[in-house]
Amino acid sequence: MKKLKGKRIAVLASRKVEEMSAIIRNLGGEPVVRPAQGTVYLDHSQLKDDIVCLLNHQYEWVIFTTGIGVDTLYKAACELEQGNAFIEVLGKMNIAARGYKTVNMLKKLGLRPIVRDDDGSTKGLVRMMEEHSLEGCRTALQLHGDPAPLLIEWLEKEKAQYKEILPYLHTPPETDVMEQLLGELLQDVYDAAFFTSTPQVRHLMMYADEKGHGEELRKAFESKVLALAVGKVTAQALHEAGIERVVFPQNERMGSAIVELGNYYHSKKDI
Repeated sequence: MKKLKGKRIAVLASRKVEEMSAIIRNLGGEPVVRPAQGTVYLDHSQLKDDIVCLLNHQYEWVIFTTGIGVDTLYKAACELEQGNAFIEVLGKMNIAARGYKTVNMLKKLGLRPIVRDDDGSTKGLVRMMEEHSLEGCRTALQLHGDPAPLLIEWLEKEKAQYKEILPYLHTPPETDVMEQLLGELLQDVYDAAFFTSTPQVRHLMMYADEKGHGEELRKAFESKVLALAVGKVTAQALHEAGIERVVFPQNERMGSAIVELGNYYHSKKDI
């Protein structure tokens, strides 16, 4: 049975869209790609300085939030012929990690975090970090082009001396795409909107608020359009944006999310 038969789904991602579209079609749905991700560029001007600070033992704690962040820093250290030194220094630091991809990347380097989230979210990481006191501790915070207000708020409450590393430069999504997407969502064109990252949530809601349609869009998500999140982190971002009706899988996978959406509709055949 094709559980997405007759369902039109907006895909807000800009990567792996063909793969996602194929899964949606296989389940009988109609994917429509509307990239709301924007572009994130690594700020190479600061990367070398970040590596040098780490190698010079300037931090007692390092908090990694993405696997790609760990990988990027390691590769940058290797380009400086300091790959082994980078691993050795991290091995002497207190490491905290959010997400299974981050933990797996650390594992590849032979490193294990002493703190990790309990549910894949930033909120879960903060919950586990509360067992430790970071007051006065020099802490490196790796973010991947997306703010983490909960984490930063906790670090400030703890009076930790933190510095964000691996800075990224942002360019917003195409305005015409955002205008089209917002209009379609408000006109009930889609049955669901698939969010694969938190920047997509932020960009869409900021654009809607700027255009004076924020509350109208939130109401649309509560009644007409179903929000589908790739995992708990993105679902949390949707909740924080005022969208309560969110479907997401327990395991953060694009395929799993689409299957979960199909199961949701199948369980509500009157939809």
